[in-house]
Amino acid sequence: MLSRREFSLAALATTAAASAAGIPVRKADDMQWHDVSTWGVEGKGWADTTRYFDRLPSRAEAFATDNVWHLSRFSAGMSAFFRTNASNIDLRFSLRSDRLAMPHMPAAAVSGIDLYGRHNGRWIWAATAAPDRLDYARRVAGGLDPAEAPRDWRLYLPLFNGIEKLQIGVPTDASFEPVPPRDEPPIAFYGTSILHGSGASRCGMGWPQIVGRRLDLPILNLGFSGSARMEPELAELFAELDARAFVLDCAPNMWPAMIDERAETFVRVLREAHPTMPIVIVEGRRYGYAWLRANARERNAGNSASLRRVYDTLTDAGLEHLHYVDADSLPADGDTMVDGSHPNDLGMTMYADALTPVLREAMG
Repeated sequence: MLSRREFSLAALATTAAASAAGIPVRKADDMQWHDVSTWGVEGKGWADTTRYFDRLPSRAEAFATDNVWHLSRFSAGMSAFFRTNASNIDLRFSLRSDRLAMPHMPAAAVSGIDLYGRHNGRWIWAATAAPDRLDYARRVAGGLDPAEAPRDWRLYLPLFNGIEKLQIGVPTDASFEPVPPRDEPPIAFYGTSILHGSGASRCGMGWPQIVGRRLDLPILNLGFSGSARMEPELAELFAELDARAFVLDCAPNMWPAMIDERAETFVRVLREAHPTMPIVIVEGRRYGYAWLRANARERNAGNSASLRRVYDTLTDAGLEHLHYVDADSLPADGDTMVDGSHPNDLGMTMYADALTPVLREAMG
């Protein structure tokens, strides 16, 4: 058993180590903690998930490909809302995977959390929690200006990691009000790693999230990196959703024969379930190095031609409320990408520039 002096020295060492790591050390009774799962996140399409922050229902494991199921455990696109007058905001969260970063993406985007505040009617970035371990417990924003009334805040959850638990902490003398997800249909986005958020510097910069902020509407991010291939089983699953509009951006993960085989059926399944829901079909972006590689140009051209044929077939058959975005509208310059394929923040913004007016017009 430690003596009193040995115990005190051990406690001082623990405190020093925690402070060096940037983890705040304070008395438990100085803070009030709130578990986000008790009031819910926006960006979940199904309630019957294996873990709270999963994107697909438990039953999807039986028919989704292994990679789609694995990626569905990531919390991309989800956000939590709350209201407080606190001058300091802390976060505690636990991650599922120790792959905190990727070669082309920092931990802030792969595993981090973005804090946005409402100001003059707009959601504006305020701070980012970039973890360096599985369990994060730090002050994400401190020394905030005093507020005459509680501010509205939102958290964007990790793009390429899963959350096991998430708590928000504010001082005990601060007000705190959980804000439930908005009770209105979301815009649903289904697509590739680009739509999933690959290449963004932080999780609020995925292009569906940018579109959601610009239109001030809920979004559902169904991006599956390398695995958006319009399987019929996923069409049936997505048809269950009560979506305001559906965006399909799958071409970069497919090839012409697969597009010819699957795309028309996929759209028809959605249309049968939702006769007037706008469906936006997006051509794949052009590779940033396509000007140097004939095979890249051929891949882009072949996929676009197949997708356009499907769109023309559907419209000729009388399907209405279909919209098409061609590759000319999307970023293609290498300076808008991190690797010639995945957009950086500039590229993500350009995607949002292309899709926002299309969606605004499609939804009236």
